[in-house]
Amino acid sequence: MDSERQRLLDAEGGDETPAGLLSEQDAYLSKVKNVKLYLATFASVLGPMSFGFVLGYSSPAIPELTRISDPRLRLDDVQASWFGSIVTLGAAAGGLVGGWMVGRIGRKLSLMLCALPFVFGFTLIIAAQNILMLYIGRVLTGMASGVTSLVVPLYISEMAHEKVRGTLGSCVQLMVVLGILLVYFLGLFMDWRWLAICCSVPPSLMMVFMCFMPETPRFLLSQGKRREAEEALRFLRGPDAPVEWECARIEDASDSQGTSFHISDLKDPGVYKPLIIGIMLMVFQQMTGVNAIMFYAENIFEQAHFEESDLASVIVGLIQVVFTAVAALIMDKAGRKILLVISGVAMTISTVALGVYFHLMSKLGSAVTDTASVAAEQPDLSWLALASMAVFISGFAIGWGPIPWLIMSEIFPTKVRGFASAMVVLSNWGMAFVVTKTFQDMLTSLTSAGTFWLFSSTCVVNILFTVIFIPETKGKTLEQIEAIFRGASGP
Repeated sequence: MDSERQRLLDAEGGDETPAGLLSEQDAYLSKVKNVKLYLATFASVLGPMSFGFVLGYSSPAIPELTRISDPRLRLDDVQASWFGSIVTLGAAAGGLVGGWMVGRIGRKLSLMLCALPFVFGFTLIIAAQNILMLYIGRVLTGMASGVTSLVVPLYISEMAHEKVRGTLGSCVQLMVVLGILLVYFLGLFMDWRWLAICCSVPPSLMMVFMCFMPETPRFLLSQGKRREAEEALRFLRGPDAPVEWECARIEDASDSQGTSFHISDLKDPGVYKPLIIGIMLMVFQQMTGVNAIMFYAENIFEQAHFEESDLASVIVGLIQVVFTAVAALIMDKAGRKILLVISGVAMTISTVALGVYFHLMSKLGSAVTDTASVAAEQPDLSWLALASMAVFISGFAIGWGPIPWLIMSEIFPTKVRGFASAMVVLSNWGMAFVVTKTFQDMLTSLTSAGTFWLFSSTCVVNILFTVIFIPETKGKTLEQIEAIFRGASGP
């Protein structure tokens, strides 16, 4: 086996120059057929769509549950806040569970099993007889979302080759925002129980479709299952691709690192550098102010005399979907770093402008006591809030929305991928909970304008962090990305 692998690697390295290696890669990729890779990606991203349904469900459901006639299910303001935010706690726990699952039972089976808490959680909500059942349902769907947010990016990055990995990896966030948009749209026509029934459909389909999809070749090779890895690659790359060549490359890189993770590995720059980058990406993502913008969206539309606040939520969701789709289409052409910088600049400008808007509105409110005069003046500034919000949402969707999840799935060595991804997902959901629960306190102590200016300063730090610390991963194999952090030349 070793001599066969060396023969394949020698065949790859017949021309020792980088141009020769590039031509060898291109020759291999020219024989690849992507149809079944796209099918496997579609099956897996039904998980992020389910995740989007969970995130978006509270928006149409909470207004109904605060007005419901049954006192056992009626939510007050505090209970409604927990109904929305408790998902993040479940997701943080799910990230830890997912990190253990992907290493022990594999990517495919982890993804199939996480459909169960999705369905059980929504079933509890559908059958709820009291508020506790609603909470438990939200925690279960949150846990499933946490597992999904970890497993699906790994599954896609380990299946996809470098020419399409950015586009397919961006489909994770695209399906999340599409799920949010769909649940907003369905919420216009359905009550909260029927909406929960619809939310249980995507995870059920995911479980069925994933039965016909392969485990990732890298996980199979890490378990010593070379024959199964070659079969998985043959399924994903088509019958004409010489999959033994790719299999040998992955296997050689894995052998040079070992296959099991130990705490002492955290001293390795090939482990701790990407781990720090992954965690900081998630912290900065949550500190951009995206949750604050979504919180204020309805108020901003109302101040702009946009009467249908439900329809306004659909419009916000549609902007997210369109620009996340744009990001997916250009990800493998533009690269990750440039999109993160463009995204950071757009969010900096828009959060500064929103701070100016709220500052001017507060000055206007204190300076003008005549209600009629205030009402006459305010619409003149509504364009600033609407334009700033649109720029922020589109900027976030094109960079800081999808790319942290994509980079998380690309930068970790195989042996630490489960542990490191769990830490990164925990950081994301932990920060989401902290920002969500402290947001009102920030508004009180800093004012609305000060809060958005704080977010704008964080966006400036995002840009600097991107330029200085984040490597470009476009067009590189996962093994080449690992080599960047080890300070070696990639295989």
